[in-house]
Amino acid sequence: MHPVEIDRNDIRTVLFDLDGTLADTAPDLAFALNTLLAEQNRPALPYERIRPHVSHGATALVCLGFSMEPGSDEFAALRIRFLEIYQEHIAAQTQLFPGMIDVLSCLERNSVRWGVVTNKPAHLTEPLMAALGLEQRAACIVSGDSTTERKPHPSPMIYACAVAGCQAYQCLYIGDAKRDIEAGRRAGMKTMVALFGYIDTGERPELWQADAMVRHPSEIIRWLNLD
Repeated sequence: MHPVEIDRNDIRTVLFDLDGTLADTAPDLAFALNTLLAEQNRPALPYERIRPHVSHGATALVCLGFSMEPGSDEFAALRIRFLEIYQEHIAAQTQLFPGMIDVLSCLERNSVRWGVVTNKPAHLTEPLMAALGLEQRAACIVSGDSTTERKPHPSPMIYACAVAGCQAYQCLYIGDAKRDIEAGRRAGMKTMVALFGYIDTGERPELWQADAMVRHPSEIIRWLNLD
């Protein structure tokens, strides 16, 4: 836990989850899943059904598409093929969420560092960040295989602080999944739920014990009292 309680006006680093928080990756991931389903002679799934599962990664999406649990050789092969398709189309339709460009510019203008902590593996995270033109702007990019543990474990968060040159209690972590908030809280960071992300109707983000919840990226700036 952090040794001092810091006011949100003194946050010096803002860390984002990638899928469903910083970037709207759902269209490309939905394309990959439906392409895989077509290859297996199965019907496509509606985008609205796929979107809430995107933040949970490739395994969850293959589970959704094929109604099978991981563990079999068949599942492993489907997951590998899904990732191949996705990697080939990783930034075809992906964009930052509306308003997020202004958020990043405002943080930079106010000398607030920002970075990414995601469970997405580095071989997908890094080309996506480069395609979005953000690779050189981020103070840190921590992927799912950057440390031995993944969120909700706090170690990726602590590693991000080391790379960005800050203390955990000076950070705000923003995500759209319960594990994001848990990881940030366990690391001693302030946390924020991105309600505009991939949250299913059955989830209860108000129970995740985050410091704040926002419905649009512009609210991040207001919460931080930045111009």
